[in-house]
Amino acid sequence: MPELPEVETIRRSLCQHVLHQTIEDVELRWSGAVKGWDIFPFEQEVRGRRIESIERRGKYLLVTLDEGWSLIAHMRMTGRLNFYNDAHESEKHTHVVFKLSNGELHFTDTRKFGRILLVPTAERFNHPSLRVLGPEPLEEDFTPKVLGSRLKKRGVALKCALLDQKVVAGLGNIYVDESLFRAGLSPERIANSLKPKELKSLHSAIQSVLQAGIEAQGTSFRDYRDANGEKGSFQNALQVYGRGGEKCTLCGRLLVRKRLGGRTTVFCLHCQK
Repeated sequence: MPELPEVETIRRSLCQHVLHQTIEDVELRWSGAVKGWDIFPFEQEVRGRRIESIERRGKYLLVTLDEGWSLIAHMRMTGRLNFYNDAHESEKHTHVVFKLSNGELHFTDTRKFGRILLVPTAERFNHPSLRVLGPEPLEEDFTPKVLGSRLKKRGVALKCALLDQKVVAGLGNIYVDESLFRAGLSPERIANSLKPKELKSLHSAIQSVLQAGIEAQGTSFRDYRDANGEKGSFQNALQVYGRGGEKCTLCGRLLVRKRLGGRTTVFCLHCQK
C-alpha cells in the first residue's frame, strides 16, 4: 500500500499536469471505484469542474474542485493515478478515466480496493476516513512531545502503535520498520515505555526516513508508480524492510523476521533495543 512518501510523490507529479485543468468528461468503467454524494451521480457532479489544488492528508489525496466540491482518493494496495498528455488506451484494470481539457487522468486498480470519493469541500475533513487521523509527521507542530502524547496510552507493541493512523498519519509497514531501525528501537517495545531520549530519536528517525523516501520518489516493488508512470527508488536504500534473514548493515548479524499485529516485521535483535 502506498504510504506517505508515495502519496506525496503522486501529489507532486499530478500537480505538474492537472492543476487548473477542467474535467470535461468522466468515463466510469466500474461504478464501485467511486462514491458520489447522496443527491447527484458522481459523473454528473464532477463533469465540468475545474481542479483548483491537490493536497495530501496521511495516505489520502485531496483534490479540490471549484464550486465547493472535492475528491478524496485512497490508493489502498494497488491503486494508481496516471496522467497522459492525450487520449490513451486504457489498461485492463482502469476503472475511471477523467478526460481533461488537456490530457487524461486514469484511475487503475488491479485488486479493486482503492476508492475515489466525491464530497463537499467544506465537509471533507469531517469524513470518517479523515477526521480520525493523527498528526502529520512532517509538519512543524509534530514534535517529540506530541509523539509521546500519542503513544502515552498505547500499551501495545511499538510497531503496532505506529501503524495506527490515529497515532501518526501516513506511516505504513515499510517506513515504520525503517524508522525503528534508525532509532535503534525494537518493534516489540511497549509503545508507552519510551523515555524522552528514545522519543526524540524515534521522532528524528520518522522524519528523516520519510524525507528520504520522498526524495527517492517512493518505494516501488510491484504496483506503485507516480502520475508519470515512473518507479521510485527507495527500495534500493532499505536497511531492514524485506531483508529478513539477511545481514544487518550495522552489526552483520542476521535480521529477524516475525509477525506483529498481523504484519511482517524485520528488525535486528542486537541493534534495536
